[in-house]
Amino acid sequence: MTDRPLTLMAVHAHPDDEATGTGGVLARYAAEGIRTVLVTCTDGRCGDGPGGAKPGVPGHDPATVALMRRQELEASCDVLKISDLETLDYADSGMMGWPSNDAPGSFWQTPVEEGAARLAELMRHYRPDVVVTYDENGFYGHPDHIQAHRITMAALEMTDLTPKVYWTTMPRSGMQRFGEIMREFHEDMSEPDPAEAAALAEIGLPDDEITTWVDTTAFSGQKFDALAAHASQGENIFFLRMGKERFGELMGMETFVRVKDSTGTAVPENDLFAGLR
Repeated sequence: MTDRPLTLMAVHAHPDDEATGTGGVLARYAAEGIRTVLVTCTDGRCGDGPGGAKPGVPGHDPATVALMRRQELEASCDVLKISDLETLDYADSGMMGWPSNDAPGSFWQTPVEEGAARLAELMRHYRPDVVVTYDENGFYGHPDHIQAHRITMAALEMTDLTPKVYWTTMPRSGMQRFGEIMREFHEDMSEPDPAEAAALAEIGLPDDEITTWVDTTAFSGQKFDALAAHASQGENIFFLRMGKERFGELMGMETFVRVKDSTGTAVPENDLFAGLR
């Protein structure tokens, strides 16, 4: 045993991703005295600008958006009581198929080995016991999420560390419920076409394939407030429209797939640190 604190490292693509997928576990484990390290890979410059201005239209200045989103990210970290924030500051690549995918310096254009080497240095510094990132499809196919997955897995190969490693996911039953809630809050929302519906049906995993279910109900208020800290992106953060009480009812469980483990702890488990304490 050592005096080094147990450490969780979450590797995310953009400002606000930390709150959406892992806000509950970051808040919960911080409250339990675990060191929480957030690595944010991009600057978020392809997000909405002032007044909801979209990339490429008048009023959207990428540098201004990046600065604004850094400030919001820091505010979110304060809400979640994150111990350490590290930013790689690659340029946001935008959604798959956008011209920004091909921009020099974008995260999507960065060689995996380069990003992985930088992340490996952070891993050697913090020596995380648990690492969380996305699956190989970035959960829903966003290029920066896919790249975050790639550099995380490559960085782990570059170190001598053996943390438990998890990928974020959602149960298919929860995705179905999410679709119902979306239609409840958007009465005029049309049904997706068959191709879109089929793609949505592939997001997440069957419930019995999820290894780790972490109850973060007690921290859902912090998670909501962390999302709200990203005020410039409010138009895109559907969850805020629910209100804090409804949000807490629906978003109190965060789910993961365990892909690397050295503890031998049986699954399903209800704690990312099962077998480590």
